Amino acid sequence: MKQCLAEDAKATIVLVHGAFEHSARHEWLAKRWQKEGYNCLYADLPAHGEHDGPQGHIDSFDEYIEEVTTWVNQAQHFGKPIFLVGHSMGGLITIRTLEEKQLPIKGVVLSSPCLGLENPPPRIMQEVSKVLDRVTPKMKFNGNLNPEHVTRDGAMRERDQQDRLILRKVSVRWFRELDRGMDKAFDQIEAYPNLPTLVMQSGHDKIVDRTCTKKWYDQLPIHEKNYKEWENLYHEIFNDPEKEDVFQYALRFVEKHLT
Repeated sequence: MKQCLAEDAKATIVLVHGAFEHSARHEWLAKRWQKEGYNCLYADLPAHGEHDGPQGHIDSFDEYIEEVTTWVNQAQHFGKPIFLVGHSMGGLITIRTLEEKQLPIKGVVLSSPCLGLENPPPRIMQEVSKVLDRVTPKMKFNGNLNPEHVTRDGAMRERDQQDRLILRKVSVRWFRELDRGMDKAFDQIEAYPNLPTLVMQSGHDKIVDRTCTKKWYDQLPIHEKNYKEWENLYHEIFNDPEKEDVFQYALRFVEKHLT
């Protein structure tokens, strides 16, 4: 578990990264939270980065839920308010974790949460994957995530092309569990706790379907929720050139809910 700890911290941020990437890609964000007086905890999710276990494969989406629950439990040791910040699939994992678990969370920030895919596999491939999921769930295929679709930051794109920890292939089971996770995020939305939630969605997202993000947000039955769409930004709003503006927006939300 990586830790960016602040002296006399105001709160603890638990940061959940997205699919195909790894926690080190969010080092800038972690250090920004630290600079503003927050602890930030983050780590590689199962099947990603340097996490123990097979790369690109999970048996169940519950592995992600249990992992993030463990991170929150570790965050409690600091005795500070806890906020969950989830990006892309990390946003979906955050949603599903809160729908399944009762956790001591003060507020939630979701960054381009993966609630639908902008370019899903053709229907015939999806039907084939359902069969393969039963027969050979560990069979892998290329993820086909284009770095140029993720961020407009040229330096980050170049870094990603050379990054050995970027996930290139995923298993059939991994994809099916992602798909089931997205469905459950909607089906179990009534179980989402009444927590202040900020949803920030990129306006020019080539990875997730922003209409699904807005649909989920509109159905969210909680007292305090905020939706912000960042026009022209790509999927990774915390890694795009305007990332400082995005961070400041999230920071104001968190600080509003500290007391």
